Amino acid sequence: MTDLSAVALVCSLNPSPTPSSSELMASHVLAELEKHGVSTSSVRVADHDVKPGVQIDMGQGDHWPALRQRVLSADILVLATPIWMGHPASIAQRVVERLDADLAETDDRGRPIMYDKAAIVAVVGNEDGAHKVIADMTQALSDIGFSIPAQGGTYWVGEAMQSVDYKDLDEVPAPVASTTAGAARNAAHLARLLRAEPYPTAGE
Repeated sequence: MTDLSAVALVCSLNPSPTPSSSELMASHVLAELEKHGVSTSSVRVADHDVKPGVQIDMGQGDHWPALRQRVLSADILVLATPIWMGHPASIAQRVVERLDADLAETDDRGRPIMYDKAAIVAVVGNEDGAHKVIADMTQALSDIGFSIPAQGGTYWVGEAMQSVDYKDLDEVPAPVASTTAGAARNAAHLARLLRAEPYPTAGE
């Protein structure tokens, strides 16, 4: 039974069709989610003109409103980003900046509009910083209203100052595969709990 849905926002700095480690990692997370009855889709943000700003719609030519609608329609958000200079990719930062507008948006019960959605973060890189990137992104997503499941992040980081990327691996290391599976399993579980028992309103 497929009763939940997930969308991955892939924040690679490279547009399609350039191979992307972040997109590959996101696909592995989505494949694990599908094992738990979640229908999935993915979008590479660099393929769209997402304007800078902190409004829902930044005007003519802004592709963010359509991407935001995909997030609103999903039960689970997967945010996938590479590490650049020890930080999340600039596109990932832009995504959370655009989501910032939803702090002021409410549903028909008066709750923040992203309540009852789970989010997990997937990180790749060939330099240190995975824990920091996951911390930065999960903090922002939590502020916006997403719920982060237990161990709701997965990552692969290669040897420092080397050129091997996640997409270059012959196989995914067992600890990474196990972590990815756990993050997906917990996200699906949390999303179902939130579907059955939504967060209360301020007066409840």
